[in-house]
Parts: sequence; C-alpha cells; structure tokens
Amino acid sequence: MATTTPPLDRLSPAQAQPAVVVRFKSIGSAPIMKNNVFKATAGHKFQAVIMFLRQQLGMKKEDSLFTYINAAFAPAPDDTVGSLYKSFGTEGHLIVNYSNTQAWG
Repeated sequence: MATTTPPLDRLSPAQAQPAVVVRFKSIGSAPIMKNNVFKATAGHKFQAVIMFLRQQLGMKKEDSLFTYINAAFAPAPDDTVGSLYKSFGTEGHLIVNYSNTQAWG
C-alpha cells in the first residue's frame, strides 16, 4: 500500500516546517482556555495565531482581542511565529498573553 505523505524523518529541510510551542495566558477578564498550549508552524504569520485564538475563544469578528508577547509588546500580524520565538521565546515556549480590553501601551 503506497502512502502519499512521506514520514516526517524523510522530509527535506525545505519541506520540514519546525513547530513552535505557543502558550496562551489570559489577562484581566478574558476567558481562560481549558487547554492553553498548542503548536504552530514557525513559518506562519502571527495573524494565523490570532485567528486560531479567536476561534478557540468563540469570539465574533467584531469582538476586541489584544495580544501581547511576554506581557511586553503587541506583535505585528505579519511577524512570523518563528522569528518571534527566536527573539522572545521563554523556556521553550512563545508566551502569548491575550485580553478583550487593551492591557498595556
């Protein structure tokens, strides 16, 4: 039986996309997620993380959502997850704080 997807150990470096562990932490009155640790592809834009978080929280498009890295700054939606992790990763995670009201700055 032939398989169409090669096993992970056979992917070339160009095909392999490293995963980044993302830990979500709520701020203020934002709902707390039951499972707050997920993996994201390093090449994805941060916008994909925002959209995923909105979906997990059951938010509508018009609901406000503010995201911060390490409770310090709001990343641009076009930053890549991998570059944010390389610069601001903490203990093997990219910590993303989220709030439904502006928390800082």
